[in-house]
Amino acid sequence: MQIYKTEHTEQEMCVFAVHLAKLLKPSDCLCFHGNLGAGKTTFIRAMIQHLVQVETVPSPTFTLVQTYDSLIGQLWHFDLYRIKQPEELYELGFEEALAGGILFIEWPDHAKGLLPVNQLQLHLDHAPKEEKRVIKITGDAVWANRLAPLNQH
Repeated sequence: MQIYKTEHTEQEMCVFAVHLAKLLKPSDCLCFHGNLGAGKTTFIRAMIQHLVQVETVPSPTFTLVQTYDSLIGQLWHFDLYRIKQPEELYELGFEEALAGGILFIEWPDHAKGLLPVNQLQLHLDHAPKEEKRVIKITGDAVWANRLAPLNQH
């Protein structure tokens, strides 16, 4: 079910990401979809910066995963763009991440069936006005209830 849809500038998107980060809890899995340059890493970076209180959050494009300790649990930022087989995830600590971490996954389609059932889907795309991004969030009724406060932002 669609929970949220809007257009944001990059700065507005980062503010929105912080609001979303405040609603996260252990075992959450957020899956980010969108073409290259759609803003997936920027969105995740804003959430991690808020949750960990760090300025630098590198993209896991080449390392495939970055982990962070936060007050609400361990954060796992996966970039699966270069994953060829879903089984490669196990070499990256994926089972450990699923055991209570908060997962941010770019290119989740590369995980083919290994993701938890209750996941939040975030679709980012370029808006007709190029400086903005369309953000569409889908999830089940549990997610919809949890994320109801986002409709105020």
